[in-house]
Amino acid sequence: MTTPQAPRTLPDGRPVSAPTGPERATLESWLDFHRATLELKCQGLDDTQVRQASAEPSSLTLLGLVQHLAEVERNWFQRVLAGRDVPPLFEERTGYGLDPERGLAQALAVWRAEIARGRELLAGRDLEDTGRIVDEPMAGVEVSVRWVLIHLIEEYARHNGHADILRERIDGTTGT
Repeated sequence: MTTPQAPRTLPDGRPVSAPTGPERATLESWLDFHRATLELKCQGLDDTQVRQASAEPSSLTLLGLVQHLAEVERNWFQRVLAGRDVPPLFEERTGYGLDPERGLAQALAVWRAEIARGRELLAGRDLEDTGRIVDEPMAGVEVSVRWVLIHLIEEYARHNGHADILRERIDGTTGT
């Protein structure tokens, strides 16, 4: 008797990690799932909508989340794992600050470019390979590729929860 295979994508197009397989592929596919979830939360919205904050006193927006996660991708892959001294992508290093001239399409393009760079920098690295954290309070701490991938999954999962709330506030859309 054969075991049914998990679908490769959900009906909304997001990739699904196979329930069995190598650790590296599992980690990378979960990260891809969460990246796709963030993009899904922004789908069909205009620049005004992605600038709507969740609820006072928070100024968190979907546009800010996309920018923040572009900075996160840049930090962990370029600065930490590759040891590059690259500047922040946006005026505010966290990425949350909004520029009236920058819309969702531009922010998504920057975010996608950082994902592509991260994939390039991961190619050929083992899960045990290491880099060093560059920012306080943990500057200098050595971390493995495995740790970085797990941290990014956690970071995206947390922020996708925020994105769920933001999207529901904008137009009532709910879901995973």
